[in-house]
Amino acid sequence: MVNSSDMQLTELASGRMARVVSVSAEHGAAPPEIGRRLAELGFLPGETVRIVARGLMARDPIAVRIGTGTFALRLFEAACVRVRPEQPQPA
Repeated sequence: MVNSSDMQLTELASGRMARVVSVSAEHGAAPPEIGRRLAELGFLPGETVRIVARGLMARDPIAVRIGTGTFALRLFEAACVRVRPEQPQPA
């Protein structure tokens, strides 16, 4: 089910938490095995992710925290991951 708040991981603001909705290489220029590789790294529906750093001038790579690991993804890899931003907790 597509939600209007769902976005590609590449669109998520740095530091903002989100939940993985889906992983698919079908809609981009990524080879099909990228979806499997991302799933093996832990990019699975329901997992919490956060972008911790971006390359110079918002280019490759981006550092993504998922679970206890931090991974460097190229933009075309991150574009295969759809996320739903978490609502900020009230202070």
